[in-house]
Amino acid sequence: MSLVKYSKISDYKIKKVLRHFCADVDATKTAYLLGINRNTINRLYKIFREAIYRSRIETLQAILLTKELEFDEAYFGSKRIRGKVGIHKRGRGTWKRPVFGVFERNGEVYTELIPDSSRKSLQQVILKRVSPDAVVYSDGWRGYDGLVDVGYSKHFRVNKSKHFSDGKGVHINGIESFWSFTKRRLSKFNGVKAHFDLHLKECEWRWKKSEEQMFKELVLLLKRE
Repeated sequence: MSLVKYSKISDYKIKKVLRHFCADVDATKTAYLLGINRNTINRLYKIFREAIYRSRIETLQAILLTKELEFDEAYFGSKRIRGKVGIHKRGRGTWKRPVFGVFERNGEVYTELIPDSSRKSLQQVILKRVSPDAVVYSDGWRGYDGLVDVGYSKHFRVNKSKHFSDGKGVHINGIESFWSFTKRRLSKFNGVKAHFDLHLKECEWRWKKSEEQMFKELVLLLKRE
């Protein structure tokens, strides 16, 4: 059975493309190096990203996070929007896309697009994805107020205006490291305007994995499709 349904390219060549994808080589360079039409590479890259996206969504829907977790939000998009004038703020309160992230210490990171970073929006995601038994860490953003009232009795907060850690494990360095990785990687695409959700889940999947690990996982994902 072919790795990619209805593909006219052999599995040997598809695996060559997979190697370049896992090494984070862009479609233009991959097309040049492998002598394959760029439109074909773009199509294959999109198929790979869609397979990753479905796998990450299925994983997140199937589990309830129970361990030590770090919460944070990040904002993605252009600094300026055509036709809008005024102060161009960063972070909360901007017109950028807000994303909520949960990092499971010694584990993986999970992300979810949210309409805003309000208390209501954040709690809707947390109540759905996180067990009340979990130990959770966040910064002092008011959107995280009231978590103890809805059952998260082990909620600890770090005041980033004073320090990034209390020296006793109360920090959110893990999720902030992921945001840094994601923003650096997406900057190579000059800002992702189309299929942002696919690229976000790809970053989630890529984080801290070796090329070989990604290659083996992606081959298995494509075989399941």
